[in-house]
Amino acid sequence: MQTAVTEVKELLNRLPEESSYEDIQYHLYVIAKIQQGITRAETEGVIPHDDVEKQFEKWLED
Repeated sequence: MQTAVTEVKELLNRLPEESSYEDIQYHLYVIAKIQQGITRAETEGVIPHDDVEKQFEKWLED
């Protein structure tokens, strides 16, 4: 796993030079949210895709 500093450096290298502070902030927010989701999935587990489909089918039948 990369450090936060390494991820930010890589992000800045990928963004266009004309990126605004808001653009950079948005991308940092997205990266943070994705990392939170991955961490949560690892600690709390996930719901298998088939189970989600079955639940949606039940909702559509009602």
